[in-house]
Amino acid sequence: MRKDWRDSVEGTTLHPETLMMGFGYEPSWSEGALKSPIFQTSTFVFASAEQGKHFFELATGQCQCAPGEHIGMIYSRLNNPDLEILEDRLTLWDDADTALVFSSGMAAISTTMLAHLRPGCVLLHSAPLYGGTDHLVKHTLPEFGIRTVEYVAGMGRTEIEERLAAEAPDAELGMIFIETPANPTNDLFDIALGAEIAAAHATPERRPIVAVDNTFLGPLWQHPLQHGADLVVYSATKYIGGHSDLVAGAVAGRTEPMAPLASLRTYLGNMASPHTGWLLMRSLETLAIRMERQTATAQRVAGFLAGHPKVRNVHYLGLLEPGHRGYELYKRQCVAPGAMIAVEIEDGEAGAFRFLNHLELVRLAVSLGSTESLAEHPATMTHASVDPDEKMRLGITPGLVRVSVGVEHPDDLILDLGQALAAV
Repeated sequence: MRKDWRDSVEGTTLHPETLMMGFGYEPSWSEGALKSPIFQTSTFVFASAEQGKHFFELATGQCQCAPGEHIGMIYSRLNNPDLEILEDRLTLWDDADTALVFSSGMAAISTTMLAHLRPGCVLLHSAPLYGGTDHLVKHTLPEFGIRTVEYVAGMGRTEIEERLAAEAPDAELGMIFIETPANPTNDLFDIALGAEIAAAHATPERRPIVAVDNTFLGPLWQHPLQHGADLVVYSATKYIGGHSDLVAGAVAGRTEPMAPLASLRTYLGNMASPHTGWLLMRSLETLAIRMERQTATAQRVAGFLAGHPKVRNVHYLGLLEPGHRGYELYKRQCVAPGAMIAVEIEDGEAGAFRFLNHLELVRLAVSLGSTESLAEHPATMTHASVDPDEKMRLGITPGLVRVSVGVEHPDDLILDLGQALAAV
């Protein structure tokens, strides 16, 4: 079931928003059902022993698919129609060759790293990172003999190369992992610069992989593969799912760097379930509508917060102006500012907690990118495991609150944020 649904009309390629309605699926496959059913099955029946043998030969790499041939259904740890249709649709936003769906965003990130990193090599990564990724990078990977070096927003190639040489001399650069915009500070990192550094460290045997966590801007507002990345990673729980009713992750990219991930996912068994795949297909149909509304609302909310006397600073891409750090990069790399806002509240943690405790419409909860607006305190919640000194150095201060803007009416959100700030 691979890419059989029409993707053009009279030779004109259709937009992803349109293709989300049926790409990769034909109603005739399922008794005329308009939507793909949930293939809630663990295993699939072979027509013959010879067919089963051939499917396994294809799945295990003992032979290659003939032109127009695809690996048949075997077992839902290897493949499932819901996941295959979903993965086809996920390639469209990023113009990727292939995509894979995982049981969580962290499953997607960890599988990406384990597939391309080996003992003795170095992971160069941006900072700050989401708290779970930070723990994986700084505590788990070193146990496997993988060294890590971080760099912060605004550093140029020379400074990054000097840091690599000082902290990991003579070690092979295995991967550059970039989270941009950074969670929770909205710092921007140059994807093309990462690709440039990777090319400089390439050998005849291999080139370091550039992987970008694109969760904050989602598939609409930033397209890392167009700027030189090899892989783009998502917590699909967020905008792709967007309804706070599932947990999933996704990776999309070029065929060659994706192949090791597909193999490793089979043996780790950390793919998403058929039901989760079906829910994600439902969500993709409204992804553009939701993200456009959230972004438009966030721009109004950010403007209100930026003018409030009890707010020290607002970190929002839509507020960047010529001369600000990151403005030129934003204009070159991003399509729109998204709906994630980091706001510095007066009076540190006490002020941030008073603000959070007085919110009524905006829910006090972690996660982001959903239809409802959410707010949380990164220093004590999503980034609680990050070293305290690191948090302060990277701008995750006691007064910082992360706000994910939903699809509510902007006037109502501004009313709620205003009354909560009055309590600070």
